[in-house]
Amino acid sequence: MEGAPGLPSPETLTFAIAGCSEHSGRYVAENILVNRPHDQTSRWSGLDEDPHIKQWLLLRLDKPAVIQSISFGKYHKPHPCNMKEFKIYAGLNANEMTEILHDSLKNDSSPETFSLRYTKSTGVHFPSRFVKIVPLTVHGDTRYHISIWHVSLAGIKDEAIVESVTLKFNNYRETAALRHILKHLRARRLLSPYRSLLAMSDVQIEHPLVTRLYESLVSDGDWAEAEKVIHIAAEAGLFDTFLQASQTRAVWKRLSGADADGDYPSRRGGHAMCIDEDTGVIYLFGGWDGQNSLDDFWVYTIADDRWQRISEHAAANNGGPGPRSCHRMAFDSKTGYIYLLGRLSDSDGDSEDVADPSGEHTRQSSSDTANQEYPAEFYRYHTQGSIAGSWELLSGDTASAGGPPLIFDHQMAMDSAAQVLYVSGGRVCDGSSGAVKYSGFYSYEVSSNKWTLLQYASLLFPNICSCTLESLTVHAGHCMLFEPNERSLYIFAGMEDGDRYLADMYIYDIENNASSQVFANFTAAGGPDKTFTQRAVIDPTLQEIYVLCGLTRSHSTSLPRPGRTNWLYRYDEQPGKWSRILPETPNSDERATIQPRTRYGHQIVYDSRNKTVYLHGGNAGRVFGEADGEELEEQGGRAAEVRLNDLWSMTLKRPEAEEAIRRAKFEIRCQQFREMCDNINAVDALRFLQNDIADIVDHSTSETETFRSLLAYLLSKQSLASKTLPHETGKEISTAMTQARTRVFENLLQLFPSDAKEPSPNLVDMIDWYEESAHD
Repeated sequence: MEGAPGLPSPETLTFAIAGCSEHSGRYVAENILVNRPHDQTSRWSGLDEDPHIKQWLLLRLDKPAVIQSISFGKYHKPHPCNMKEFKIYAGLNANEMTEILHDSLKNDSSPETFSLRYTKSTGVHFPSRFVKIVPLTVHGDTRYHISIWHVSLAGIKDEAIVESVTLKFNNYRETAALRHILKHLRARRLLSPYRSLLAMSDVQIEHPLVTRLYESLVSDGDWAEAEKVIHIAAEAGLFDTFLQASQTRAVWKRLSGADADGDYPSRRGGHAMCIDEDTGVIYLFGGWDGQNSLDDFWVYTIADDRWQRISEHAAANNGGPGPRSCHRMAFDSKTGYIYLLGRLSDSDGDSEDVADPSGEHTRQSSSDTANQEYPAEFYRYHTQGSIAGSWELLSGDTASAGGPPLIFDHQMAMDSAAQVLYVSGGRVCDGSSGAVKYSGFYSYEVSSNKWTLLQYASLLFPNICSCTLESLTVHAGHCMLFEPNERSLYIFAGMEDGDRYLADMYIYDIENNASSQVFANFTAAGGPDKTFTQRAVIDPTLQEIYVLCGLTRSHSTSLPRPGRTNWLYRYDEQPGKWSRILPETPNSDERATIQPRTRYGHQIVYDSRNKTVYLHGGNAGRVFGEADGEELEEQGGRAAEVRLNDLWSMTLKRPEAEEAIRRAKFEIRCQQFREMCDNINAVDALRFLQNDIADIVDHSTSETETFRSLLAYLLSKQSLASKTLPHETGKEISTAMTQARTRVFENLLQLFPSDAKEPSPNLVDMIDWYEESAHD
């Protein structure tokens, strides 16, 4: 394995047991130092059964190191005492540790490796000497004691490197401490020591423009200067991060796309699409129209808004793939190849294009027999070069070449730089009527034409138990996206066990061949409902994932239904944040916004150059009436499942810099008005309220209530002006004013990125007063 950027490859780290909570019987902590998977006594087992009592193991490394991963060995078969959920802490001091992992183990026999966080948000690596393992739950009944069988650590232990990392980390901590002290002194108006420390340490508490804003707003009450600084900050791009993270709205546009003869792809679901961003074209192949699988091949030119049919029947015309649905295509931007894999056999069960869990709409074909073979063909299409426009059969059966069997509802992602294709999950087509079978996680190396199994699916490979990954849940109808900057894969949602929808998310680290769970249930973290056949695309430059939901479960009937919400996931920091993509706000002269109908079994691609999502087709479910101006067929008096052939583009609308400026001005002018109420006559203050504040209020937010309260504030000040208030000294009024201005300043800090503003939290809040008093 290669190391992280700037660090060498990880090595095995040696450690000893530094302490632990009480253990049960002979199951002492030292047992985890050896890996004996067939010895049921070779484990640590906690004494307490009460989940509310914290249990722990403390490991002490022989020497400080940069710890990058932790691996857990297991018993040779599932065990009810196996640890499930756990947390990992690390640090140079056993009493000052940072949480670096919160994850879960599977109850099986396969070892699991987890990547650990060893870098601060600023990019500074931190060394550790101690590791604390805190088991939280057990796989079996809560009456069982939690057990850990074997633990190993890997990371950087080279003394010179660790010494350099430690020095940089200590400098980082020293700077952070000084910034907290500077913030505290300034907030207490202890300006002499503040300025002296600032000059002596050469440490910046924040971006110079933020300091200038503080001085003009809080220290001087120079409102015009404060607004001037806001404009300069906007021009410098300091509000870009805030605007990027603000609420997004989808702007949809219906595309016509017909060719010169008026032709375009017919209604379908379960088709495949990919995009060539360099040439601005989208490729579409196959699908299911409700009666038949298709093998037509189309290309859509974005600039011309025009479809063109490459071939009506790819198999017959130029040796391409035969009719199919629920397959996948991946485009290689380096070579211009399109890779195609998988298909749903006409005799197989429900798929992404069929929502009925009863199997009523299971596809049947009289030509299928129980003895029919199910080869997994693997195709490549050439879009460039001397043989452009031709198909190439790379393999007649990938399973015989060490790759996946015939699968559908899987996912594919291409790492063009490394020339590696990844294939994840999917359901297996083998003609059997038994339990649903899932495929594993594979990589395909283009140069050597070699498949590698990275993670097996237990139902498919029951005799294999030595793969390096097992924290990746087996999925079908899920999402998998390649992140080129991190060199990782995001794998999430879908279905397992034939009918259980998922809301989990994993990150697979390609360099270290390790995976970690980001969410066990992202619905509980404010994300989408558990979904099947959702579609997602990624923008690595913005560090965002856009999810167009597919099928969800109805809370009243538990039946699948098309989801109505679209989501944005920001992964600039882990675990990342979910937010809804709202519909575009309609114009005053429009009755409703234009947007596509709900669906599943659709396909989307993303053009990162023009920041546009393209959506085509899918299954609208069972509906009566009209769709897209065409009558829908009824089947036996019941609503028919309707496939769609509409093409849409979606761009995201975000607030502009002017919105951040307006918001800042509103905050500043509100404080200016409050102080005017104390210093000038009511008429001038009221004129300022009407002329300078009213025009910049956003009446769709809580600013309306704030605006209304200002008039009440003016009236209350005029009432108090006629009364004698001997207890209000000048000093007290000045302190109150400073505090009010500081609150405005802190509100304005929300517009600035974290690396441009004063540290958080406050120094006073960081002190453990209970511990301090215990030493007095």
